[in-house]
Amino acid sequence: MQKAVIYGSGEQIDAFVRLLASTRVLQIEAVITSTPSSMMQRLAQQFLFPLQSMEDPKKGHVDFIFDFTEGLSLQAAKAMGGPTVTVIPASKAWRFCQTLATSEDYIPSYKSKLHKINAILESAHDGMIAINVDSKVTLFNKSAEKMTSCRKEEVIGQLITDVIPTSRLPKVMRDGKEEINQEQVLDNGTRIITTRIPVVDEYGVKVGAFAVFRDITEMIDLAEEVTNLKSIESMLKAIIQSSEEAISVVDEHGNNMMVNPAYTKLTGLSSENVIGHPAAIDISEGESIHMQVLNNRKPIRGARLKVGPQKRDVIVNVAPVIVDGQLKGSVGVVHDVSEIKSLTEELSRARQIIRTLEAKYSFEDIRGQSEEMKFAIEQAGLAASTPATVLLRGESGTGKELFAHAIHNGSARKYNKFIRVNCAALSESLLESELFGYVEGAFSGAVRGGKRGLFEEANGGSIFLDEIGELAPQMQAKLLRVLQEKEIRKVGGTTSIPIDVRVIAATNMNLERKIGEGIFREDLYYRLNRMPIFIPPLRSRKQDIPLLCQHLIHKLNQDYGKNVEGVTQEALLVLQQYDWPGNVRELENVLGRAMIHMPLLAHMIGSEHIALAPPLQQHREQLPTHEQSEASLADQLERVEQQIIEQTLQRFEGNKTKCAKVLGISLRSLYYKLEKYHMM
Repeated sequence: MQKAVIYGSGEQIDAFVRLLASTRVLQIEAVITSTPSSMMQRLAQQFLFPLQSMEDPKKGHVDFIFDFTEGLSLQAAKAMGGPTVTVIPASKAWRFCQTLATSEDYIPSYKSKLHKINAILESAHDGMIAINVDSKVTLFNKSAEKMTSCRKEEVIGQLITDVIPTSRLPKVMRDGKEEINQEQVLDNGTRIITTRIPVVDEYGVKVGAFAVFRDITEMIDLAEEVTNLKSIESMLKAIIQSSEEAISVVDEHGNNMMVNPAYTKLTGLSSENVIGHPAAIDISEGESIHMQVLNNRKPIRGARLKVGPQKRDVIVNVAPVIVDGQLKGSVGVVHDVSEIKSLTEELSRARQIIRTLEAKYSFEDIRGQSEEMKFAIEQAGLAASTPATVLLRGESGTGKELFAHAIHNGSARKYNKFIRVNCAALSESLLESELFGYVEGAFSGAVRGGKRGLFEEANGGSIFLDEIGELAPQMQAKLLRVLQEKEIRKVGGTTSIPIDVRVIAATNMNLERKIGEGIFREDLYYRLNRMPIFIPPLRSRKQDIPLLCQHLIHKLNQDYGKNVEGVTQEALLVLQQYDWPGNVRELENVLGRAMIHMPLLAHMIGSEHIALAPPLQQHREQLPTHEQSEASLADQLERVEQQIIEQTLQRFEGNKTKCAKVLGISLRSLYYKLEKYHMM
C-alpha cells in the first residue's frame, strides 16, 4: 500500500484526514501539524498514525505529501519524504482523494460525496445528525449545534446516546424502518419535529442512520410567514413557467387553470386555447388523466396519450392537490416520447438493413423439431461459441448457408462482417484474386492501387466458403496456408498480411471419396473438419414438413403479395409421400409454384394445387401438346428446360459442376438458370 503524509493544520485538514483514513487506500504515515485539534488527536488514536510537529518533522520514504499550507517547497518535501515523493496541494487533494477512493470502491457512496455537500449541510436551516454502524456521530451541522446546544467538535465520534440520550437513531438503524415527522423533546427543552431514516449501502447492508429535524416554534413562524397566498401563487407560477417539463394545472372541476411554455411547445396549443377549457381539450387520442385523478383522488403515473394536432406521443404523471382534506385540483407533468419512439423505429430499421447487408439469419430462423435437426442445431450452437473452423455437410438445398448465417450471428463476431463466397461460381484465377486481393500491376487490367481480398474484408468476422469441394488443388494449398498460418498473401504481393477470420465451409460432396481419388487434399480436410455438422435431408425428417410449410408460406406471401394461410391435410399427405431430392429448397419451389397457380381468392394450398408442380407429377416427361396447354412456345420451352435441369441435378445429387458439364453449358449459365427458375 502506498504511503502518504498530510502537512498543515485547520478544520479542512481534519475532514480530509478523516476521509482519507476511512478509504483505506493509502496508508497515513504521519500528520505534520502545528497545533493538532482534539478531533485530529482522536483520529490519530483511531487510525493509528503519529502526529508530528511542523518544526521538527521526521524523515522517511513516502509516496505522497498533501500540502495544506500551499507553501511547502519541493526541496523541503524531498527532505521529508524522499526523492520520489509527489506533492499534492490542497486545491487538488480533495479531487485526488475522491478519485482514488472511487476507483478502489472501498467506501459507501454517501461518504465519498460527503465533502461535496458539506457546505450545503452546514448552511441548511434544518438540523442534521448522522451516525455510523457503531452508533457514533459522523455528521452534526450548525443548525444541530444551535438546537441541541452542543458543539460539533465535542460530538463527532461520540455515541449518539451520550450526546442525546433520547435519540432513536440506533433503533431506526437496527430495525431498518424510517420514522417520519416524530415529535421529540431535547435535553435543553427544545421541542423538535424529526424524521429518522436508516442508511444502507448499495448492497443493502446497514451502515448507519440519519435524522433531519426542525424546531416546532420555527415551523409555526414559517407557517405564519407564508399565509400570503398571493406570494405563494407568484412563487408557484415562477417555478412552473421556468420548468422545462410540460406542466398543466386544472381546478377541482377539471378546467385548465395554468399551463407553461413547455406545454404549449409540446402540444402546439396556445394558453388562450387551453385556459378555462376542459382538461381533455389537448387530447387527440386517449382519456383525460386529470379527470381520472379528480374522480379517484389518487395519483396516476406513466399514462400513455397522444396530444395536440400533431398527435405527439406522451407519458403523463398527474397528482391531486388536496388542502386540509379538500380537493382543489390536480397537477400534470407531460413527457414527450414521440422523438424517442421515432429514434427507436429508425434504429430498428437500421438494424434490419445491416442484417440484410451482413448475416441475415439467426438460429430462430431454422425450423425443425425432428431429433436429427435438433442435434444439428445443438451442434451449430456449440460451434458458434468456439472459434474453430466449421464444416457444414449435407445435400443441396438442406440449408447449409442458413446454418452459416446463424453460426456467425450466434458468435462473438456477430457485429463484424459476414462474407459469402461460392467457390464453384468463379474460375481459379478469379477466385484467388477475389479471396486474397492483389497488388497494383499484378496482372493486366488490375485496378490502380490494388484491391483488398474477401479475407481482408472479413477480418474480425466470418467468411463462408460454399461448395468447398469444388476448389482446385492449387487453391486448396493456398487455403490450407491461410488456415495454418492465419495470414494471406495478395496476388503479385511479397508480404504476408495477418488476419483474424473464422472460416465456415460447406459442401454437398463426399470429401472422403474425393480424398481417396486424389482430388481433395487430406491435410486441408483435417483442417476444415475440426467441427463437422451434418444437416439431415428433408426425406429423413418429414415430420418437419408442416412446420416448414408454415414458415415458407409466410415468406412467400411477402414475396408474392399473397395471403395464403396454409396447406390442407390432403396436400400435407402428398408432400410427406415425396422423397424431396432437392430438400427444403425444392419444397419452397413447389409451394411457390402452387401459390402462383392458385385461384385469386383461395387461401389454402390443396392437393390439386400441389399436383401442378412438375417435381410431383411422378416424373412425367412428355412435352405439352397444343390440346394440353395454350401457353406460348417460349413458356413451354422454358418449362421443359426447367424439368431437364431439375432431373439432371437429381441425377448427380445436386452437383452443379457435373450437371453443367453434362448439359453442355457453363457453370455461370447454370447458376443464372437456377436463379431464373427459383431453384437456388
